[in-house]
Parts: sequence; C-alpha cells; structure tokens
Amino acid sequence: MGHRATYIILFRGVGGATLLPVQPLKAALLEEGFERVETYINTGNAVLGSNATPVDIVDRIAAIVLQKFAFSKAIMIVSKDDWMDLIASNPFAERAVEGNKLHAFVLDRQPDAEAVEALKRKALGLPEQFEIIGKVLYYYPPQGASKSKLHRAIEPTLKVAATARNWNTVLNLGRLADRLDEETR
Repeated sequence: MGHRATYIILFRGVGGATLLPVQPLKAALLEEGFERVETYINTGNAVLGSNATPVDIVDRIAAIVLQKFAFSKAIMIVSKDDWMDLIASNPFAERAVEGNKLHAFVLDRQPDAEAVEALKRKALGLPEQFEIIGKVLYYYPPQGASKSKLHRAIEPTLKVAATARNWNTVLNLGRLADRLDEETR
C-alpha cells in the first residue's frame, strides 16, 4: 500500500430530510479500519487517513453508509493537498470574509466547454459570480445562495455531479485535515 494520506470526504445531497448522523458515521468508519476519522457538522463531511487509493476509499465508504445508514448518494473525495490548492486558488479572495455566501462546488470531473458557456449565459445579467478552476466551481451569490436562481441550475447545466460547501466549511475542513496530519507526525 502507498503511504498514508489525509482525505476530505464530501457526501452529496445531505441536508433537509437526508441526514448522515455524524457520531455514528465516525464510529462506523473507524470500525472499518479508517484511521483518524473526524466528521464536521451534519452536512456530510469527514476527514480521514488511509493508504488505500481514493477509488477504493470511496467504494468502501459507499458500502458502509449504504449498509448502515441506507445512504446511496454520490461521495466525493479530495486529497488534503488538492483541498489546500482549492483554498489557495480562490478567485474571489475578497469575498472570503463572507464565508456563508461564498461557495466551492467540488465537481466529479471538469465540465465541457459548451456546458460552461451555457452556465455563463444563464448568469448574464445576474449578480452572481462564478469561476471554474479545474474540478472546482467557485460561486459567489451576493444575495445568498437560497435566493439565487443560478444556484439550482449549476449541476444540471454543467451536467456533472457536484457538491457544494460554503467557505466557512471549506476552511474548517482544511484546518481539520491539517490537525489530523500533525497528529500522525
């Protein structure tokens, strides 16, 4: 196996009626042999250490949450290094103070150029701003995501699976990943 790496796990579609209880989730992942598992708030976030491949990690977690919590939505995985890049590459750095409004969407692949153009057309004349860098869409709706028309159009227009976290959560998951790394040194 490779060396142990720290990963951020994002569960898609958690919230509202779909909850992944964090304490039982953490216990279930530790039981399955993942190391240093931390969960963060009820929107389906975990940070853990593993020397398995990202694909293997996602497959194992998917099986666990299906079996234990009847949860079957997509799971995204981002290495700690990529997460730190995501934070450093924020094109709306001046909006980081509005941590509940600025969002990062983790995409499961880079969207096609045509799809990106389609989203740009939908954003014309709207106050929302977005920028895509690699497999991350940075999104800033000044009026707040819940009041934004573009927010719900992002996934269907880009035709990629995505999961969004607000900037406060993004930074907190980064800090959590840093802390877990330090504990193993």
